Amino acid sequence: MPVTTFEFGEKYKYQNGFGSYLETEAIPGALPIGQNSPQKPPYGLYAEKLSGTAFTAPRHENKQSWLYRILPSCAHPPFAPAADSPFKSDKPTDPAKLEYIPNQLRWDPFDHDDQTDFVSGLHLVAGAGDPTLKQGIGMYIYAAGKSMDEHSAFYSADGDLLIVAQDGVLDIRTELGWLLVRPMEICVIPRGIKYQVHLPSGPVRGYALELYQGHFSLPELGPIGSNCLANARDFQAPVASFHEDFGATASEGPNTYLVTVKFNNSLFQTKQAHTPFDVVAWHGNYYPYKYDLGRFNTIGSISYDHPDPSIFTVLSALSDHPGTAVADFVIFPPRWLVAENTFRPPWYHRNTMSEFMGLIAGEYDAKKGGQGGFMPGGASLHNVMSGHGPDAKSFEGASNAELKPALVGKGSCAFMFESCLMVGVTEWGLKMCKKVQEGYNEESWGGVQVHWKRPEGVIPNSHLLK
Repeated sequence: MPVTTFEFGEKYKYQNGFGSYLETEAIPGALPIGQNSPQKPPYGLYAEKLSGTAFTAPRHENKQSWLYRILPSCAHPPFAPAADSPFKSDKPTDPAKLEYIPNQLRWDPFDHDDQTDFVSGLHLVAGAGDPTLKQGIGMYIYAAGKSMDEHSAFYSADGDLLIVAQDGVLDIRTELGWLLVRPMEICVIPRGIKYQVHLPSGPVRGYALELYQGHFSLPELGPIGSNCLANARDFQAPVASFHEDFGATASEGPNTYLVTVKFNNSLFQTKQAHTPFDVVAWHGNYYPYKYDLGRFNTIGSISYDHPDPSIFTVLSALSDHPGTAVADFVIFPPRWLVAENTFRPPWYHRNTMSEFMGLIAGEYDAKKGGQGGFMPGGASLHNVMSGHGPDAKSFEGASNAELKPALVGKGSCAFMFESCLMVGVTEWGLKMCKKVQEGYNEESWGGVQVHWKRPEGVIPNSHLLK
């Protein structure tokens, strides 16, 4: 499955590469040659630098792009608090009221919502940290039934947003160009980039992770070598595409655009008289991108034992401690299992990391599906040191299966947001969504059988000094 076969055909041209320095112009000659900020940029455009890291960040980490646009981003009236925000203190998704509990949690598929657009359909389920300190993450479910207004835009000052499409197609217009994101594709919209989400195939549902600190990178490959897992050439970035809707000055214009910003988990809005999607050309390495999960080159054991699931990491956001991630995005795609004399599903586990899992399609090989099970559009959370692993039925099946080469997960893809942080759950996630499976523990592990048989005649080694 080197490329996913999508029901909804591609619409756009892209540039390829992860973290590459790219350049694109919708009008030939719009990019200045040999400098970034000439006295007079081509065609009367404004040069605007978009910095995703500090100016002096190390070169290999430095993220920035130069945009050449019709009007600069600063040309708008002051922002004011939005009249309604899902993050207000009286709302069930208030991030200040996270509940930290050690229980394993699983949710039935979350409801669709025909009345919301992408922004109003974002529901914070769990998270940790503080965006004002640029530390932590937020985990979301989104459900929307209508496109954002043509005269609106949204951006987050809190962090980069990784979107995992599960049901329905997202047609995303960004300042830097268009991205079409379908189930089995992901996209990342970096901090500060304005966008607008359209729904060309009807209602949508999916998952998202907001990264308050740093940016995503490809995991190191070590002895694997120079290829495999997610290959850099398979990531796609938009080409420049712009809209002309403005007046003689920034405060004049035939239409009004509502711009909403998420700032310290609160929403603020302003109205401006010109389109925010007026970037005619850009160059740099700070841009939105998407990736087809079907292109992931899966690695596994060809001898014995199940390796750590870190071998399935697509993207990683590193902490300041080597080898430890603030957030890893991990997938469990279709793959061949051939290990000999081995319990092939993921083993029983307690982890210093938190694990939030979702299911894009199909069934996950370590959990039963169907009503009351792990289903597409649902989720689970196994927090720091909360035990988890195959349910009783899956364990018995895998323990007694004939160990011949087996293709598992055909037509399926599960994923995991894994974090070194202990995450709390919102009131919406615990109560208001009404999707928590109250019998999750008992149904999964209450029936785990005792197979222990003490060897006859064998005296245990003593732990006492003689």
